[in-house]
Amino acid sequence: MTLEDYTKQPFTADASLYNGQPTDTGSSCPSTGFTSDTTSIQNTKNGVSVGNVPSLNKQWFVLRVSYGRIIKAKAFVVAKGLECFVPLRYKQITKKGKKRIITEPLLPSFIFVHESKEQVESLLQSIKVTSDEGRALLSYYFDHTVHQENSHNPPLTVREEAMNNFIKLTSLKNPHIIPVTSNNIQFKLGDQVVVTEGEFKGIHGRVARITGQQRVIVELFDGCLVATAYIPKEAMKLYGNKTN
Repeated sequence: MTLEDYTKQPFTADASLYNGQPTDTGSSCPSTGFTSDTTSIQNTKNGVSVGNVPSLNKQWFVLRVSYGRIIKAKAFVVAKGLECFVPLRYKQITKKGKKRIITEPLLPSFIFVHESKEQVESLLQSIKVTSDEGRALLSYYFDHTVHQENSHNPPLTVREEAMNNFIKLTSLKNPHIIPVTSNNIQFKLGDQVVVTEGEFKGIHGRVARITGQQRVIVELFDGCLVATAYIPKEAMKLYGNKTN
């Protein structure tokens, strides 16, 4: 499946299971930031929740969630006391003549788990043991850009810097932040830039034009692209040779 397939999935769940707030947030959005929803996590670093005892073995694993079960998947991970992140999309709608903001999963078929390889493997094994359903609630999303000696693709992980950039972007309560596909991009991704002013200051990615507007595209992994709102040229600068 492509990212476009994921973004077309219907959303029927109450967003209170993501951020402690109702789906319909009214005329203003509550602050969600990044919450890991685990009792073992109490501190924050660079806006991201971290465990009491830092682990050098922790990585950001990308796990696939079976269709329409993102709430159940997150609840399962949280119940195991593991750190996870489900990015939200803040979407503006008109209801009874009034503009309101609702929240929904930005990527409804993905959950990001920040734990060691052993802990993630244990999590997936426990699903197999407890599940009485025909489809797995969670499974690895494999990295098809890397091939190991046994010819199997390894589980996909995201570097800390790239994940922090993604979390910073998707934690902003801006309804103009949207998931995009290559079909949405009106010209080839351009220079690596960093936003220097405004709400998106510090976000880095590639310049592209979406729906007639110049935006910065953050690509977390192959096929997973999220766009900022409009960014004027004077509010960005080149980001050197770094990649996302």
